[in-house]
Amino acid sequence: MSLPAPNLDDRRFQDLVDDAKRLVQRRCPEWSDHNVSDPGVTLVEAFATMVDQLLYRLNRVPERHYLRFLDLIGVRLFPPTAARTQVTFWLSAPLPETVLLHAATELATVRTELDEAVVFTTVEDLAVVPCELAYVAGSEGGRTPVDHSIELRDGQDVGCFAATPAPGDAFYVGLTNAVPSCAVMLRFDCRVEGIGVDPTDPPVRWEAWDGETWQPCEIERDETGGLNRSGDLVLHLPARHVPSVIAQQRAGWLRCLLLEPEPGQTFYSAPPIVTSLEVATIGATTAAVHAEPVTAEELGRSDGSPGQRFALRRQPVVDTGEPEVLEVGGDGGWETWTLVGDFTDSTAEDRHFQLDRQSGEVAFGPAVRNPDGTVRRYGAVPPKGAMLRLRRYHTGGGTAGNVAPHALRVLKTSIPFVSGVDNRRPASGGVDGETVADAMVRGPLDLRSRHRAVTAEDYELLAREAAPELARIHCVPVAAGSPEAGAGEANVVRLLVVPTLSHDPGTQLEFLRLRPDDGVLARVAAHLETRRALGTRLVVEPPFYRGLTVVARITAQHTTAPGRLRREALAALYRYLDPLVGGPRETGWPLGTAVRAGDLHACLQRVHGVDSVDDVRLYLADPVQGTRADVPVQRLDLGATELVFSFEHQVLVQ
Repeated sequence: MSLPAPNLDDRRFQDLVDDAKRLVQRRCPEWSDHNVSDPGVTLVEAFATMVDQLLYRLNRVPERHYLRFLDLIGVRLFPPTAARTQVTFWLSAPLPETVLLHAATELATVRTELDEAVVFTTVEDLAVVPCELAYVAGSEGGRTPVDHSIELRDGQDVGCFAATPAPGDAFYVGLTNAVPSCAVMLRFDCRVEGIGVDPTDPPVRWEAWDGETWQPCEIERDETGGLNRSGDLVLHLPARHVPSVIAQQRAGWLRCLLLEPEPGQTFYSAPPIVTSLEVATIGATTAAVHAEPVTAEELGRSDGSPGQRFALRRQPVVDTGEPEVLEVGGDGGWETWTLVGDFTDSTAEDRHFQLDRQSGEVAFGPAVRNPDGTVRRYGAVPPKGAMLRLRRYHTGGGTAGNVAPHALRVLKTSIPFVSGVDNRRPASGGVDGETVADAMVRGPLDLRSRHRAVTAEDYELLAREAAPELARIHCVPVAAGSPEAGAGEANVVRLLVVPTLSHDPGTQLEFLRLRPDDGVLARVAAHLETRRALGTRLVVEPPFYRGLTVVARITAQHTTAPGRLRREALAALYRYLDPLVGGPRETGWPLGTAVRAGDLHACLQRVHGVDSVDDVRLYLADPVQGTRADVPVQRLDLGATELVFSFEHQVLVQ
């Protein structure tokens, strides 16, 4: 158990009043009226209230000493982290020239009477590259594509697939330019020949070539119903789209690939016929972070002494991945100073400074006297009278940035040729700054590890320091020769991380959102690289997700609506298997824990309105390909580095 803290004075208000009345009886026996209506008793109670407040402050002295000790060993409050999302800028009309959107472009949510606007800024420059149709081609059964560009230019009809469509057929569209991260509109003029499919669920997938493989494109809008009618098709292309040679023609290639139909999904009995096609770039997508930039803020003038501190006007300061730069000087020119984590290795010639992101305080290195009487400076000191300014920093962060989809619609500044902005997905990763109470709990753990990763708990604690926005961090030591280690790998420490997500746990997650941002993974790896045990190999990655589809048949109570019960049963399954809030303890499905049909049977039985659970079957699934196995299994065994992923559960209510 922890050491008990002494209560310096345990008397409270009523104890003080009772003590005073006893002294009155002893020293002033003529004072006989001790009721609350007596003026003297009123004065006693007033003084007892003030003394009670003094005792409360006195008993907080041990807590103050504890916090001072944490400050002495270097425990600092974690600053808030900023939410991130992808935002799409839409052009007012297709343009013949490239439109460049500079980094730090500001956009925000709509300001209301109750809520202030939440401001995001773009992370990097974004080029909206124009494109037009260059070529079209077709491929049957995965064979070499054949160029049909001349036929389409001459006004002839072009069939998208083979005369008898089959999985593996593809229709290729070549663009005049590669358009990475852009939104492309394909305007089809089609004849209704591609019959036999459900226009709302055609067995096709649009893909773009990234130089190594075909990457799926996200469909923003499809008015063609699977190329069954004339209309516009808007695609969001991946960030890596490069020119390549297909059908002996070099272009930025897209393709529409015919897939194997799912059970119950209809297939083409005849190929769609394209009579004309126009292509144009109408937007582009980039990353944005919940942070508002502040540029060229003057901190004041240096007095020439070591250990100076200056406060920023706005705090907290958000780490966006771009290190802050301090400028020292004036009219004669500016020198740049470098941000460091501490002054341990700084010399008197190093132009270093520290930044406390939580309090917004800039600090310079101290001067320390050695035992021999000499003085060592840890970092240079700005000259006396020199002006100090921070070139740029960002303020913001916190859970307020976890905005819903389509919430970022306001451009803070007008941008030529841009008509609007939108976030198609919710922002995630925003975490509030650490509280003092949380730091008091973390302090002893931090003291134990001494910033060295030896045990699995040390790795998890230090990774949390580097990326507090992560929802789950698990360190899995892997022995040599085990299946998780791989061939020839010894002393591997695998750190598995799950990002914080803004989502409804009762619905299916988007699989790609479970992968943390590459910048977060790199930050954790860099932080642990100098702290890991010698001879260990560190791997920072997300868990391996095993797809699972649950097919259940339940019977509803006679007073329960089947439609409502089906929705609630599906929500219960998704929530129970959720990586963040699922599992028996509602802290996320446990890593490496098998999923058994009996557990899901009990989960469904707890849903209000269920009379009986008649059948529960588990099917292995591939969320990337969008397929599942045909043969059910009784349980899904997970390895030490694996989690379950819910994929298109099905519930039949009788």
